[in-house]
Amino acid sequence: MDFAFDATTERYREKLFAFLDEEVYPAEAVLAEQTREATEPWRTPPIVRELRSRARDRGLWNLFLPGEHGAGLTNTQYAPLAEITGRSPHLAPIATNCAAPDTGNMELLAEFGSAEQQQRWLAPLLDGEIRSAFAMTEPDVASSDARNIGTRIRRDGDDYVITGRKWFISGAMNPDCRVFIVMGKTDPDAAPHQQQSMILVPRDTPGVQVKRAMTVFGYGDEESSGHAEMVFDGARVPATHLVGGEGEGFAIAQARLGPGRIHHCMRAIGMAERAIELMCRRAVSRVTFGTPLAQQGVVQDWIAESRVRVEQLRQLVLKTAWLMDTVGNKGAHTEIQAIKIATPITVEWILDKAIQLHGAGGVSQDFPLASLWAAVRTLRLADGPDEVHKRSLARRELKRYQS
Repeated sequence: MDFAFDATTERYREKLFAFLDEEVYPAEAVLAEQTREATEPWRTPPIVRELRSRARDRGLWNLFLPGEHGAGLTNTQYAPLAEITGRSPHLAPIATNCAAPDTGNMELLAEFGSAEQQQRWLAPLLDGEIRSAFAMTEPDVASSDARNIGTRIRRDGDDYVITGRKWFISGAMNPDCRVFIVMGKTDPDAAPHQQQSMILVPRDTPGVQVKRAMTVFGYGDEESSGHAEMVFDGARVPATHLVGGEGEGFAIAQARLGPGRIHHCMRAIGMAERAIELMCRRAVSRVTFGTPLAQQGVVQDWIAESRVRVEQLRQLVLKTAWLMDTVGNKGAHTEIQAIKIATPITVEWILDKAIQLHGAGGVSQDFPLASLWAAVRTLRLADGPDEVHKRSLARRELKRYQS
């Protein structure tokens, strides 16, 4: 097995590292200041727009998307690049047009969208002209089981009418978010996995209401354009806005979430690397009771354990990416679930130790650790909670031994 990166990956890695060092890291404080002083807190800050322009000039754009619409990279090539952007997750992914939920929505439209849908919505998303959101999670049902979704998508002549309530819809607070991909039920009497459909709902559709912003561990998450609670109150759109066919929503969702899960895990490894770097810098620069922190046995244990754990994660994520490239997402199902279980909780542990090493500073706004911890802790719920993935993975393992 060859663990070396190919020439294309190495070229992009060099460009990305330079972009972070020269543009992204210096912009983190600017982003915080612009967010704090913004009169429109959810609108894309000026520094983000500047970075997007600079990233595009450097050829660092749509790296996540294979095929004709993106950079043409494989999952194996993209994995180490996503890891680099994860070192500054509030800035680097959006600067390179590789941020969720737009990434998953672009993948969905590229694979399942009609020519008309691709022209109207995919093209401006690829160009970074608009943002989008994926409206699946609901407050009144256990959305980890997508069969529970209560939002109705009812056919009425040449239109569909959408009625329901959603929340934690990432990016919906941003006025640049112009379209929602909404998952709901078109036929509650069909087979459980064929009741759901997906439909494109423009933001300005009558009956679409963005009710409030949802905080995450107290963070408004303005940098990520906010999570929203939404109501669809008889929102009417043409039937041509349906993505795929009626009853195909569950299958499309699974196709969308597979790449989304591995992208989250790739970026989380970058968060871990940033935490280890900050841990080491802190350890060699601080003295307590006459001894540098770097000489404390417990600190050395944290750093060593962090390095071991992140190396294990990286190999599992790279194997998963390779399987997705060679045998497809279905063939990599076990590994996708494994990384979704292992990565967030492991990176959470590493960030916790980095916070502890930084003392009061670790929970403050002067270091990125607290916001990184909140983001990765949330990841244990996003795209399915740990317990659901463990349940599914265990069932697959047991099936081999059951007659």
